[in-house]
Formats: sequence, structure tokens, C-alpha cells
Amino acid sequence: MRLRETRALLGLLVWTVFGSSECLQTVVRSGNGSSVTVSTELPLDQCAVCTVSGVNDTETSCHPSFTLVPEEEVKLLFNCSQPIEQSYTVTVTRAIECTKDACSPATVETQPILTEFSRIFIWELKAPEKTVVSLNILGDGLKETSQPCTDGFQYLVATSKTDSKSQTQYCRGGSVTRLDLPSEAVVSLTVQPKAQVESVFQASAGPLKGRTMVVSVDPSTTAVVSRDPGEPECEVCTVDGSAPNCSPTEKTLTNVDKLSLEFSCPKPQEMYSVKMEKKIECTQTSCAPAAGDVDPSLFVDFKRSITWDIKVPERTVISLDFTGAGLKAISGAESCKDGYQYSVSTTKGDGSIKDQSFCRGGTVSHLDLLGATTVTVEVPKEGEVEQKVFSVKATPRGSRIMSVTPDPKTIILITRVSDEPDCSVCVDKAPEQKCNPRHLRIVDPRNTSVEFTCPRPQDVFRVEINREIDCTETSCSGDIVQAESSLFPDFNRTFTWDMKVVATRAFQLDFPETGMRQIPNKEACPDGHTYTLITYLRGVTTVGTFCKGGTVTTILARYKGRVSLEVAGDTKLDPVDFKLRVGPETNMTAIMKVNLPRGVSDTDFMAANYPANFPDDQQMQWNFTVPGMHNYTVHFRNHTAPECLSKKVEVEYKKEDKKGKTLTLTDAQPAHQQGNFNMVLKNCQTNQTLQGLTLNYTVSVMRSGHPVLCTVDLTSRRVSLQIEKVGSDPYCEMSIGSKVEKKINVAAGTKASLSFLDCPNEEVRLTASEVIGCENVSSCSSIRLGLPKLVSCLPMPLHSFTWHIDVPQDGTVNLVSPKGGFQQSLPAQRCNGQVLFNVAERDGYSLGDFCFTGIIQKIQANANVSITATAKDFSMFRGPFPNVSFSQEIPETFIYRISPKPNTPTLLATPNWPQGMKPSSTMSWIVTLPSQYQAHLQFVNVSQPKCLDRHTAMTVKMLGYEEEIMSRREDEQAEDKLLVPQSFYLNMSNCIPEEGHFAAVTKIVLQKKTNLLAILLGIAGALLLVLIVLAVVCVVTKKKKQQRMNKESSIYIAKGNVFRPGDRHFTKNRSDNESHVYASIDESMIYGHLLGDTSYADSMQDHFNGMPVDSYQTFTGPSDGQLPVINEPDPEPQMDQYKTFLDPSESFIPSRPRTPITREDSLGFQDRRMVDNELYTFKSTGDMNTIRLSAVDLEPEPSILEDSL
Repeated sequence: MRLRETRALLGLLVWTVFGSSECLQTVVRSGNGSSVTVSTELPLDQCAVCTVSGVNDTETSCHPSFTLVPEEEVKLLFNCSQPIEQSYTVTVTRAIECTKDACSPATVETQPILTEFSRIFIWELKAPEKTVVSLNILGDGLKETSQPCTDGFQYLVATSKTDSKSQTQYCRGGSVTRLDLPSEAVVSLTVQPKAQVESVFQASAGPLKGRTMVVSVDPSTTAVVSRDPGEPECEVCTVDGSAPNCSPTEKTLTNVDKLSLEFSCPKPQEMYSVKMEKKIECTQTSCAPAAGDVDPSLFVDFKRSITWDIKVPERTVISLDFTGAGLKAISGAESCKDGYQYSVSTTKGDGSIKDQSFCRGGTVSHLDLLGATTVTVEVPKEGEVEQKVFSVKATPRGSRIMSVTPDPKTIILITRVSDEPDCSVCVDKAPEQKCNPRHLRIVDPRNTSVEFTCPRPQDVFRVEINREIDCTETSCSGDIVQAESSLFPDFNRTFTWDMKVVATRAFQLDFPETGMRQIPNKEACPDGHTYTLITYLRGVTTVGTFCKGGTVTTILARYKGRVSLEVAGDTKLDPVDFKLRVGPETNMTAIMKVNLPRGVSDTDFMAANYPANFPDDQQMQWNFTVPGMHNYTVHFRNHTAPECLSKKVEVEYKKEDKKGKTLTLTDAQPAHQQGNFNMVLKNCQTNQTLQGLTLNYTVSVMRSGHPVLCTVDLTSRRVSLQIEKVGSDPYCEMSIGSKVEKKINVAAGTKASLSFLDCPNEEVRLTASEVIGCENVSSCSSIRLGLPKLVSCLPMPLHSFTWHIDVPQDGTVNLVSPKGGFQQSLPAQRCNGQVLFNVAERDGYSLGDFCFTGIIQKIQANANVSITATAKDFSMFRGPFPNVSFSQEIPETFIYRISPKPNTPTLLATPNWPQGMKPSSTMSWIVTLPSQYQAHLQFVNVSQPKCLDRHTAMTVKMLGYEEEIMSRREDEQAEDKLLVPQSFYLNMSNCIPEEGHFAAVTKIVLQKKTNLLAILLGIAGALLLVLIVLAVVCVVTKKKKQQRMNKESSIYIAKGNVFRPGDRHFTKNRSDNESHVYASIDESMIYGHLLGDTSYADSMQDHFNGMPVDSYQTFTGPSDGQLPVINEPDPEPQMDQYKTFLDPSESFIPSRPRTPITREDSLGFQDRRMVDNELYTFKSTGDMNTIRLSAVDLEPEPSILEDSL
């Protein structure tokens, strides 16, 4: 009674729960011999199968599944929160009992029960041994498939209950009309809800008939036919003679021809599979056979596994080319849907095996493999296979050999970093070669042969190049640390430098101006060059990881450390060559010196080991250099505090000449402060089982904002100012009238207010200019250029000053150096002065750069010019500057007046050299040579254009002559060298070029003249003159002696003392003069006592009226003074060369520039007025009328008057 009440209450509960759900109540009855089970996979609180019983159906029992009792009627209630058609499954199981020749039931039908749900009909076959059960399909035939059936009817056939792998799926609509199955086979039919099912099979039984097949296997193939012993019994026998050779599970076949193979089961392909093995032997150049061949018809309806075992010698690559569509690589756990699966296994040099799996339908068609290889193809039952699965080729494996010579104290370590491909590294050569597939260490500083057994070892190995640097207490063996770029350039490389100093000192690394940038540890730099610094003070401490280009300029690390540079493969080595030296004593783990940039910036820094723990009881220091007029702020971004066992964590800030400030990690750090500062991080003794000290912080810099103000007043001045920003600093701002500009112009006669913010001298450039003009040439005076004083509030120095010279109409500007002439600056003739002057036309066309102390006496131009003076420091140079004057217009564009020096070669370059002269412009050099010198001209560099109109011209002409020594156009070959005997013109003119330009450099070298014929004639003339003089003297002396013998006569002197020839008062001293050498001899005056006309003396030339010297002077009358005493010099030793004339410097005649001895005064001429008598008197006192006595060619006297120039 209580049980009924309980069931009633349960039913009421179920009705309560499913009050809003779908339900179905029906009465069912299971047939005899069938087992019917109704079930749901949903939870009981959502869906249930309930039996209804009792009076008025008051008793209900609910379950997730319920099995009906055969031939017993029961009322079922289906209540579910989900649609009931999809929530329940009905499974009907029935056995088909067979004897050796019949089955019961013979006609297999389905029971029409609970058609509202999905139903699974299962038939289990039972038959005696060696009996086969045949199920003939009623209706449409079946077709084997692996996809769901679309009509709702799906068959599943298994040869055994326990073997789920041997299941075969069928759908209706195929050609299979009979299923021959062994005992214990299971057939199932799944139908959708409300599907009508009628008779399914016609079952029959009969003795088991086996299958016989004839096979042939070639000698290179081994075929193994085998099955799982757990499957239904099926023997395989070979019949080769009278008695068969049988095996219950396996048979191996090789080198058989038309062998009869008998199976005791009708479908051995359902239980047996075939494994075929073939062998391929390869040398380094070929394989036999050259393809993976197979008999496509051998065991075609069996599942086949075909394996090719390929043997290869060492260092041989085999290439596999697969036929058909390409392959697709899969993982080892995947399987191919079509049943075709390829497997490739290769044995590597170290004995490990590499496996690869593929399915059909991909892009892989070629494989290169190294080592012994097996290729396996899995073919499904009745699967087709090509006769040629793949082709195989063998080639010697490419290797890479390189010669390596380590530096002394350098270790090279080559280490494998990738398992693929197979590759070894070998040292030395055969037969002493040693190979290792994992690593190689090279220590000896000798030429070592290294061979890799693969063509691309850089994909397999990495290289570490380690160098030890010895340091004493004061210095290290390598001041500049450089990475060796020639070693393993395409490998991933790590360069390491091990350094060690005294335990109390630090080694110091100085980086270039570009500095280094700190990044988090384990990260890499974008340029492929990553630097890491570690120390070994107490264990291994990573000071930091750095990239090129940053604020860190110097790092000091205590005692012992290592710098490493990691360079990615195929990256051009571009390292930072840092300097290494011994630093001071310190108790810091490391000291980092930082130059913070100008402008606005945020720079990250990390404590040692970050993000790992900072070393216990250690200190690290940062020295920050802050640019002027900038504020800095320190911000701790990430930090962790340890548990201290002793001491405490502190952050100390120090400034020069100021007391330090100690803070904690949580205190407010310095903000908006100025000046350089040091920051020290101090750790305590920590509890190492907990989180330690870490710190990552940022230093922010910004400008303090204090501009330099300057008022420029040019209202009463002719000077203009130009200020231009030439640097790339984005934080330099200059403004005029509060407007920011990149270029500021303050014109003459104006006033401007300027402002400069954070602009160092190298960022801006100050230039000034002045305009100088003249309206009329006749009224223009000479001007000496000078540098005006600029306003002192400008923060930058003067870079250059330009004078703009305006030339009056029909005028010429003349530039004259105040000292020593100009020198043009050329590559072979550089100016070394403090100031350089650039002369250019106002349109920018440059004549060239000039300085003082040269040979250019004057520069003339008939156009407006600009003179720009440039100096490193104008404060150190106050002048002088060139003089400017104006004259009448010249015919040429430019004229240089040149006075070359005898001992120095002179270079003359065309204006704007080497770019070339302006079209249609002309240039002249007037070259004045010293006396007795001639010029050698050499055109050392001439560039000729292709002329569109007119021609270029190079002309040389001597001064005073119309004849040209040389004249050449651009289409004519000019002489390289030319000898000019005296002062000359050098003219050059340009055409209108079509392409190219006209430019020339001329070299002038002076050489003293040597005229041998003139010297010989001069000597002969001098000898003749001496003979004549001696003859005359002898004649006169003889006559005087005769006169004195007859009577002694006296000479009247009107004034002064009486002079008598017989008094012997005329005394000579020859010790200090050359009175015996005559500068000029008037032969007619030898007989002066015979002349009665005193007017002759008045007709003598003026230059004989000077002070008396050792040459004959005309007697002009009595003298009031004392008689002169002439000290005759002592006789001098006889010289090798006879001196015909006095040196001009020894003559009493004053020097006269450009006034040589005239022809009248020359010994080569005779005056026609002289009478051929004893006294050689003149016919008259008129103008001289000379005749030429000497045949020596005389040089023409050049006319060098100013007007002619």
C-alpha cells in the first residue's frame, strides 16, 4: 500500500515537473524473440520514460531508459521538456539463428513499434562453425559509404561484436544485394521517426566457402598477408604441390610466380591486410631501381601497406619526386579521410629518426632527404595506386667549408640550436677529420678548416666568439673593443668579452656619442644588434640589456664581467666600438652615466636583473647629466619591495656641493628640478624565499622656458642681419616680434625684437651684410672695407659678413689687397689665413675664394659684386680688409693683374672653378714678369664645352705686341706648355654652351733668361773697347810728355784754388772701389785741353751731372771748394769673369723703374755727329743720330704704361 502511495506521489511530482512539457502516452507490446529498449540521453529532470499502472492510472514509475518484457503489454508515458521525437531512441534487438543450411527467421522484418521515435534495429547472427550466413537485400540494393544517408535509412555491418574497426556503413540505392557474413556478425538498421519499414532481408545459411587467388611476387618484393588473431577464424594456405601449406593468421610471400593462395573465408579482404616491402640501393650519384614501383593489381581488394627501404651512403642526399597531385603534410595524430596516407622516415646522423606524414591533395611534390629513408604508402581496400609512386635520385650532399683563424685568447664555440636538418660540424680534413653533430670548440690561434655537412649550416648552428681581455690595476690590453666581422658572417652570432680587474676596482665601458638605450632583459634590438652586460661579483648579475642610440654613455661594473653582443644571422655587422679601461675603486655593483637629451623626453631605466630580483645588500648608481635650462622628473613605474632581514631599501639623490636626500620606494621622487644629479639604489639583506627588490623607472625632461631676448636697432645703420636655423634640434625656437621663424631678416634702417629659446650656437647662424655704392666714377673715392660692430645681446657669434658693391654705370670695381696681394684658394693652393673672402657677382656667380699675401695685385670686375668674409672667430681678427675703388669700364668681364714670384709656381683658375665660366663671359690675366725672367705656361686642367653659339678662346699675347703667341678654340687642340719671354696677357672667353662647361687652370713657373750669343758678343765688345782705350791712353800720354819737355804750361782757374797737373795732388786709393772700371767714357773729352768752346759741356746728358765717382765727368769750370781727394782702391785679385759694366746697385746713378739703358748709351751704337779726327769732335750739338755697331738682336722694349693696360 505504501509502495503504491509512493508511486502515486512520484507520478504527481513528475506531472508537476513536466506540466509545461510535451508528453505522449501509449500502450506497447514487444514481440516474442525481440528485446525492445526505450531510452533518452537527457537528464531525468528534463526527460523520462514512465510506466503508468494502477487504478485509474494512478501509479507512475519514471526512468531514463526502459526495456519492455516480451509479449507483455505496458502503458508508457513520455514526458520531456524537449521535442519528444528527437529526445528518445528505440532499440530493437533480435537474433537470427542459423543451422548449416537454414536460418530462423528466414525473412527478417522490423517490428512496427513506437514509430514516433528514432529506431535502431539490430540483428545478431549465430551459425555453426564454417557456416556462412547470407542476407539477401529486399528492395533496393545497398552501397558502401562513409557519409550519413539522406533518406533516413542507414545500415551498419560488423563482422564481430567486439571489433568496431571492421564496421562497414551502407545506404540504400546501390548495387550490393547480398551480404555474406560469418557467425557473430552484427547488422543494424537505423531509421528516422515515423519512417515505415517492411521486410529487410531474406536470410539463408550454407557451408563456408573460401576464396582462392593466384598471385605473383617479384624477387625485390616481400609481401606479408596477415590478420588480427582476435577476428573470426580464416586460414590462409599456399598450394604449391599436392599438400597445402596453411597458417591461421599470416603468410609471407616473395619471389613467387602464379602461386595459388587459398583463404578459408569468402571475404578475406575483410580480415586480412597486406604489407609489401621493397628495397632501393643508392650510391652517391644514382639509385637502383630509380623509382618506387608497385604492381597495382596485386592484392587490389585488400588494405595494403607498401614500404620502400632506401639505403644511401654517408653525405648523400636523396630526392623524392611524387607522381600525381601533390601531398599535404599532416601531424602524426591525424589521418587521411580517403584512406591514402604517406609516411617518410629518415635516420639522421646521430641515430634519431625523423617522421613525416602526408595526405593526398597538397602542394608538396619534392623532398630532399639525408640518410637512410623508408617511404610507406597506406592504400585502402580496393584503392587504386599508380605503378610508379615516386622517383628517386641521389646526389652528393653539399657541404660548406670555411677557414677560421681565431685571435689569441679567443675561443670559438659552434653549437647546434635546431634539430633539423641533419648536419654535423667537422674540424680538420680527412683522414684526421673529427665530426660532431652537436658542437665544436676552437681554441688554437691557427688556421683551422671547419666543415659543415649541410649546405646551410647557419640554419642549424649558432656561433659564440669569446675573447678574454687582461686588465692590470691601471690599464687593459684592448682600449677599443671591436667585433670581428669576418667570422661566420651569416650565422647567428654572439660576441662575448670577458673582463676582470682588481676586486675593489671597476672596469669602465665608454660608448660613442650616439650612446646606448636600455631595454628589458631578454628583448632584442630592432637592428639585430643586442648588447648585454653581466657581472660576477656575487653570482651572476645582469646590469642591463642595451641597443644602439640612447642616453647611456658610460657603464662601470665592479671586479669581473662580460659584455655580449648578439647579432642575428644575415645581418651586416655594424657594432659599437666601445672603449675599455680600468675605472676607479667603488663599492657599487654598477655605475651608469647618462646624458639626458635636450627638449622633451621620457627615458626608461631598470635596476640590475630586472624583472628578476636586485642582488642582496648591493648598490647601483646612475649619474645623470641634465642639459641646461631643462627640468627633470623621476617617476617609479614598477617596483617591488622585499622583506628585509637587516638594513632597509633606500633611494639616495645627490647633487654636486649639496647634501644628499634619502627616500623610500613609496616616497614622492624629485620632480621639476634642475641640474645634474646622482641616484643610488641600496638593497637590504632580504628573505630570498619571497619577492625581492625590483625597480623600473622613468626620467622625464622638459625645457625650463627662459628665452634670450635681444633688441636689434639698425635705424641709423647700413648693416642688415640674417639669422637662420641650420641645425635639426626641434626644440630650438627663434622668433621676431613673438612670431616663430626659421629664418629672420633685420633690414638696414629697421628695428626688431628677437627671442631665442634653447638655441645653442651650433643650431643657428648669424650673417650680416652692407651695401656700398657709387653713382659717378669721377667722384668715387677709394673705400677701405671694415667690420662694423654688431649688437652685443645676440647670443651667437658672427659667421660671415658680406659687402655688396654697386658699380656705377660704365664703371669698374677694383679690389686691392692691403697687404701683399690676393691668393686664390684652390685644391693645390689652399688658403691658411684667419679669414677667407668669397668674391661673387650679385646673381651668385662666384669668382672664387681668396685670402691675403698672394700674387694677385688687383681684381677688376665690370659688374656688381659681393665680398663675403668668413672666419672661425671674428673676435680674433680685426683686419685689414680689402680696399675697393672704382674706375672706367673695362672691356673684359674680369681682369686679374698678376705679379708671379720667381721661386713659387703660380696657379690661375677661371672664375667659378671647377663649375665653369658664365656663358659669353671673358677673363683676362695681365701677368707682369720680373726683369730678366721668362714664364713657362702649363694648362694643367682644361674642360671644354660643346658650344651652341660662338666659340671658346684661349689667347696668349705679349704686352706691347699685337701678335698672338697662342690662340685656340674649343674644337682645337691647345698646347699643354708654352714659353713666354716677357710680360703678357692671358685671355679666356666662353661661348654659349650646349652641354658641358668651360673651365681651366693654368700653371706659371718663372725662369731666368740665359742668352749665350749676347754674352759672347758682349765679351768681344768689351775686349775691343779696352784695346781702343789703351791705344788712346798711350797716344795722349806720349803727347803730354813731349809738351812737358818743351815747356811747362799752367791752367787758369777763375775761382778757387790753382790746380796744376804737375803738383801731383790727385791721390787715389784703390782699396775700396773699382775706379779702374768705367761706367761711361766720353772719348772726345780725353783732349779737353784742346777745346775752346765751353758750350759742349752744356749739351751733355743730365745723368752725367751727378756726384763725382770713379767715372769720367765733364769739366764745367772752376771750383771754389777744395780739390777732391780720391782714394784709389787696392788692386783686387784677378777674377775669372771680366766685368764689362758696373752693377746698377754700385753706380752713382739712381735706380729708375722700367727705364733700361737706352740705345744711345749702349756700346753697340756710335753717334753720327762725331768727326773722325784725332779729337773725335762733333759736327754739331743737336740730337743724337746713332748707328748700330753690333749685330746682336735686341729685344723690343715693352710698353707697360698704365694707359696701354
